[in-house]
Amino acid sequence: MNIEKDFLIPFVGLKQGKHQFDYQIDKKFFEAYNFDEYNDVNVKVDLVLDKKSTLLELAFKHKGTVNVPCDLTGEEFDQPIKGKLNLIVKFGDTFNNENEEILVIPHGEYQIDVAQYIYEMIVLSVPSKRVHPGVKDGTLQSEAIEKLNELAPKEQVKEKEEEENTDPRWDKLKQLLTDK
Repeated sequence: MNIEKDFLIPFVGLKQGKHQFDYQIDKKFFEAYNFDEYNDVNVKVDLVLDKKSTLLELAFKHKGTVNVPCDLTGEEFDQPIKGKLNLIVKFGDTFNNENEEILVIPHGEYQIDVAQYIYEMIVLSVPSKRVHPGVKDGTLQSEAIEKLNELAPKEQVKEKEEEENTDPRWDKLKQLLTDK
């Protein structure tokens, strides 16, 4: 996948009005950015470009899954993600992308690269704490959980025995405190 070419939208030849663009994002897309936090990616991005006489309105929507390891167990699972991003492209003297909702490009430009916006939108929609759904509902069966259950401390039987085998003299003293 050539990131440079596939995500360039030549807006000069488009008529005014809405135009639909669809992208299927996979792991290769993130490899181009040297981003390897995801084991697998399957995200569909719908982009609607609304061309007007003085500006462009871009409405991104994405939905899909990213395969990530669970932060608690290390088990891999498909994290469902979805989100949207709106971007306004104006024309000016110099390039300016300091505002996250408004992009200013020079008057002579004839195309816009949307790859960076798709990348950021997907990365920001993945939760920072990733918990396997099986951990939340208690249905996850993994070697790590079985080993933790084996090594979990057993109930303290000695403490109960010690409470039962107390000195009768202490029991009488305790009774004086409660008999008031």
